[in-house]
Amino acid sequence: QVQLVESGGGLVQPGGSLRLSCAASGSFFRGYYMYNMGWYRQAPEKQRELVAVITRGGNMNYADSVKGRFTVSRDNAKNTVYLQMNSLQPEDTAVYVCNARLDTNWSARSGSWGQGTQVTVSS
Repeated sequence: QVQLVESGGGLVQPGGSLRLSCAASGSFFRGYYMYNMGWYRQAPEKQRELVAVITRGGNMNYADSVKGRFTVSRDNAKNTVYLQMNSLQPEDTAVYVCNARLDTNWSARSGSWGQGTQVTVSS
């Protein structure tokens, strides 16, 4: 019922910036503003990592590895969540995936998921 489409990935040099977008559409069980939104990343041979969260109340949380460099935000009028990524490093290389859920159990594969967008940081 809920479709998520990520965009904004690409190739960037170390120290560069990218802004990812996640646009939601379809039939929502609740209004979009009721969903908690998260960004995960998946790199080959590594565990899925929760990168950033913004709840329906606007509270934000970040993985220690990205604190101070990444900023998550949302525009409920546009059904869109963003991830601004600054000071990118090679270890940030991964497929970044958007998630929408009504719960806050971030270790579970609940809710709706996008197909991901590739971010590659390389010189």
